[in-house]
Amino acid sequence: MKLDDIKKLHQKKYRQALGHYLVEGEHLVLELQKAAARQPALEASELYVTAAFEHWPSPFRTHHVNERQMAQLADTRTPQGILAVVPMPDNDVEPVVETGEKAIYLHEVQDPGNLGTILRTLAWFGGFRCLLSPGSVDPYNPKVVRASMGAIFHVPLETEVPLDCLSSRYNSVACLDLNGDKLTEETFSQHDCYLFGNEARGVPHEALAQLAATPYTIPGNGEIESLNLASAVNMCAYELVRSS
Repeated sequence: MKLDDIKKLHQKKYRQALGHYLVEGEHLVLELQKAAARQPALEASELYVTAAFEHWPSPFRTHHVNERQMAQLADTRTPQGILAVVPMPDNDVEPVVETGEKAIYLHEVQDPGNLGTILRTLAWFGGFRCLLSPGSVDPYNPKVVRASMGAIFHVPLETEVPLDCLSSRYNSVACLDLNGDKLTEETFSQHDCYLFGNEARGVPHEALAQLAATPYTIPGNGEIESLNLASAVNMCAYELVRSS
């Protein structure tokens, strides 16, 4: 890929048009290489390095650039000197769902840090698939990729998944609600899909009614009315793994 095209990957429309996204820094490149050993599609990634990383061992095709070029390619203000151009997954391919896998559906999540943190949690526990609704933040946004700390390579991820398809795809959907049953109820782990809403607006009540989503709550004794989205997903994922 030409250097001028790589610069464009900072913008979503060009990531979609060119079918690639950026991964920057030592840790993320190491996680990418680890994932590529098990995911053949990632083997087509290409590495760009400055002189400081000219001896970096990598299975990818490697290109050498100078400091000025790296500063133009990188998304961070002080680039480390190593980044990769990674092919985006083909969203048209029928997903392969593992037996016992739980789905986490995020409706119009907007904060890149929240999404990256959620992916990191799901990768830590394993056995989860992440579904993103239309209108959600782009998971291949450099801020999401960095916040995920490489988890984006290890969690099955689907984008542009309509909310109204959940009822035909999953037998049972659960959601969070202040008036629901406690998260520690035995029934919580018996659902196939767990629905979480936008950071500010949640999920439309009419949509929850149509899905017949079973409500659960995370009990708290404090004075505030809500939890950070990533924190809520973290607690639910832990409870699902603990009770399995």
